[in-house]
Amino acid sequence: MQPFRFAVQGGPWRDPAATVALARLVESLGYDELYSSDHIGGADPYAPLTFAAAATERISFGPLVLNNEFHHPALLARTVATADALSGGRMILGLGTGYAADEHAAIGLELRPPGPRVDRFEESAAILRDLLRDGSCHRSGRHHTIDLDDLGIRPVGRVPILIGGFGRRVVGIGGRYADIFQFTGLVHAPDGAPTTGGFALADVEQRATWLTEAAADRAIERSALVQACFVGDDAPTASDLAERFELDEATVADTPFALSGSVEQIVDKLERVRERTGISHYVVRDPEGFAPVVDALAGR
Repeated sequence: MQPFRFAVQGGPWRDPAATVALARLVESLGYDELYSSDHIGGADPYAPLTFAAAATERISFGPLVLNNEFHHPALLARTVATADALSGGRMILGLGTGYAADEHAAIGLELRPPGPRVDRFEESAAILRDLLRDGSCHRSGRHHTIDLDDLGIRPVGRVPILIGGFGRRVVGIGGRYADIFQFTGLVHAPDGAPTTGGFALADVEQRATWLTEAAADRAIERSALVQACFVGDDAPTASDLAERFELDEATVADTPFALSGSVEQIVDKLERVRERTGISHYVVRDPEGFAPVVDALAGR
């Protein structure tokens, strides 16, 4: 069983002083990683992270997660390798299939149906692994043909790949290529809008089993992106969050995607969830509020 590790997803990365302050705060509170995001209308996912890395010493950085549809894998590999070299080997590659129809429409980019989108995602994952590991890639698929002997820049070491998703095919791809697999708990409507249809712990357990089957003998860290996080005496109850998410109280009480209660209650919940699913890596959006839980569990 892997020890607990914790990370923060932050932003909006428009102000240099605020970017440095956030990175230093996250590092000082004992978190392991700081993540950006990848959305049209927001900052570039890697540029501010390289800037933040220069102001810190220990933590790692990555996007949570890149929309694969926005990126050509060879050019993305170049960006990741460059950012890793400039940060002294502290970059992570976070990758997802993409889902937001409105963002695609805004730039005139087709949002492929789920099947072809996942096909392209798997091709990209294989290409990125080759280029970041070996600096070369020779693959020909339906979506990409790569015949590259030398990427031209290499990462400092092995760049961890984080894959986020919830569908069975994406979980399987994670089993083959991910170092970290993040269960999102989000199920997307036909227009790409995320819903809480995967919050039930039984659904996460099922996907954890799929991941184990796909991974064979590969060790993959299991992660959850927390969608609601409240620590302290005034934290909302399971009933309050059930109304917010339009779920039943039992689902909210068990899900790893909503954490609310005292430090002791959250610690107990995370330990129970780890026993059932193997999830030991959590990403939150409130670094200071969640810091007491990090103090209680980091490394355990």
